[in-house]
Amino acid sequence: MRVHELAKELGISSKECRERLEKLGTEAKSHMSTVEPEAVAQLTDKAAPSAATVESPPPPKKETAKPKKESAAQEAPEEPSPPQEVAVDEIADAAPVVDMAPSPVSSDADEVSEDEGQKEDEGAESPEAKVIRIKGAIIVKELAAELGLPPNKLIAELMGMNVFASITERVDISVARKIAEHHGYKLDHERRTAEHRPQIGKRDSEEKEEDRPEDLLPRSPVVTFLGHVDHGKTSLLDKIRNSAVVKDESGGITQHIGAYTVDTNKRRITFLDTPGHAAFTAMRARGANLTDIAVIIIAADDGIMPQTKEAIQHAQAANVSLMIAINKIDLPAANVDKVKQQLQTEGLAPEDWGGETICCSVSAETGEGIDHLLEMLLLQAEVLELTSNANRRASGFVIESSLEPGTGPTANVLVTRGSLKVGDFVLCEHHCGKAKALINDHGVNVKTAGPSTPVKMLGLSGVPSAGAEFRVYANEKAARTIAQEESTNLKQEQLSSPQKASLENLFEQIEGEKKVDLRLVLKADTRGSIEAIKHTLDEIKSDKIAITFILSGTGNITVNDVMLASASNAIVLGFHVGQEPGVDATTRHEGVEIRLHSVIYELADEVRDAMTGMLSPEFLESVVGTAEIRQVFSIGKRSKVAGCMVTSGSITPKHKVRVRRGEDVLFEGGIESLKHFQDSVAEVRESQECGIRIEKFTDFDEGDILEFIQIEEVQRTL
Repeated sequence: MRVHELAKELGISSKECRERLEKLGTEAKSHMSTVEPEAVAQLTDKAAPSAATVESPPPPKKETAKPKKESAAQEAPEEPSPPQEVAVDEIADAAPVVDMAPSPVSSDADEVSEDEGQKEDEGAESPEAKVIRIKGAIIVKELAAELGLPPNKLIAELMGMNVFASITERVDISVARKIAEHHGYKLDHERRTAEHRPQIGKRDSEEKEEDRPEDLLPRSPVVTFLGHVDHGKTSLLDKIRNSAVVKDESGGITQHIGAYTVDTNKRRITFLDTPGHAAFTAMRARGANLTDIAVIIIAADDGIMPQTKEAIQHAQAANVSLMIAINKIDLPAANVDKVKQQLQTEGLAPEDWGGETICCSVSAETGEGIDHLLEMLLLQAEVLELTSNANRRASGFVIESSLEPGTGPTANVLVTRGSLKVGDFVLCEHHCGKAKALINDHGVNVKTAGPSTPVKMLGLSGVPSAGAEFRVYANEKAARTIAQEESTNLKQEQLSSPQKASLENLFEQIEGEKKVDLRLVLKADTRGSIEAIKHTLDEIKSDKIAITFILSGTGNITVNDVMLASASNAIVLGFHVGQEPGVDATTRHEGVEIRLHSVIYELADEVRDAMTGMLSPEFLESVVGTAEIRQVFSIGKRSKVAGCMVTSGSITPKHKVRVRRGEDVLFEGGIESLKHFQDSVAEVRESQECGIRIEKFTDFDEGDILEFIQIEEVQRTL
């Protein structure tokens, strides 16, 4: 028998029943704890004499007890107890009458799990408590509706608890629990985690189906070029494609991930060209994760560099097939054997040296070795046995995304499964839409894109994140429904993770306010560029200046961006974007500074210089000379000259002077004049005599010591 059942039979509360059991030596942690039969007998025996002097009335019938439910329940424990067997039977007969009493608790309260019962506090242990359940953030309006209160009354109660929240704001779980308990409710709060978010793949029954072996056909390999900056990744791809991609890149460095297809005599190959600068580490890692074969490009004259090691680690972490292309073999300083030695040190022994790593020597300038590289890529693809089902709805990943003027949100996507067609309903993150157009890497509109095919897709409702997964759904309603749920869940997650206030982080905030805040409005051409810029600027470590992004988005700089920067005292940074009409006039009127860049490391250097310039300089004092006052000469009524002997260092009129008398500092200021005999001089050295007139101070005396200070301005560093 459980505690709450025994309490019901005895007509007492669960709390009182637990207290009586504890007095008898039986431990009961909650109202759901199990009570042994011996303890039940002891408790009923002890309770029986408590009303022995009262004559026992006959058990009331159900029909006659209905109008007086509460009185029957209250009088039950006052009934006298005959022998134990009779008393238990009488209580059992009376139990249905007690169950008919108007109690706020439902029968479900008896079925609460024991684990939940142990977590209840004393105010919620009583079976009379009602339960309200809230998922995610606890909003004032929703809590008021659950409690059956007007929102203004709940807000007033919160104000009484020194909690000031509007009708749409969230409240802390502890505050909500106290409010609920005050109104006789128990709050059951379920936090929304990533597990509660709907999995897109699980919503589509087709995704659960495995591809039949007869539907799997060979597909093109996806190859990624990785490596150190300026080792010739894009130039090599440029030679393969027989185009001039690198000429269009600012500074000769690839700033985005590009995807291209190349048709060889035997098969098609899809290439992903990733940026070479260190700032694009995240983008490069994402490129490795989208690929089947990673080709590490190493310059024969430079060898393995830090970014080369980084690229190898990304490829190994992505668990993809790895190949090496040793570029620039046409240069006089090229040393292929040295590169192979370095590879062996990194654990990548070349094939011709008895290892397993395929190494190809190539030249992006002359084209030497490129045919051999393509043959090795196709051979590796055959070994991997790459297949895919093209006869199903498409899925894949976003390579890059942007907001283009006149076109709207665009996404460069790589189809990994199925076939993407014009008119398909696509869902990517919380953005959905109908694929209005598909443009291949040559700028030609196509109707269909099969597996391993990169295309630019138009028609999404917003700009998705680079690296996000996309799927095609059967109809627009299904896609929009899930997109709405994704958007709602995203907002709930943001609301359900409030910042906990504590004395410790209050002190941290106070200390943080001492930092100088560099506020930026960042506009770039693609989401990948924004990622890379933020990653680069995060690498600028400083205890004195904090970088805050007021806004970051894709597209040209607008008047609204300038007004936001003006209101928040921020600088506008543009990367590969232009300015919309009216921006120049607004900029001059508001006094906002706009900086446009096309190479990311130049942008980072300028931000670093701006941060350094915001720091106020430090002034360092150094004592360059001392002198002792040997005699004081009065000149007129108000002016005095100190006749001094320089005891150390040297003195110039530009130095500051500090007058000391013993341990006390009498004055600190400038020198009005410095003379040697009758002549004004620019410097007096050690062991020389001089006369010194001090600005606005004459209260010195013989024996005082003069210290001469040079103040040096030092620019502070981050």
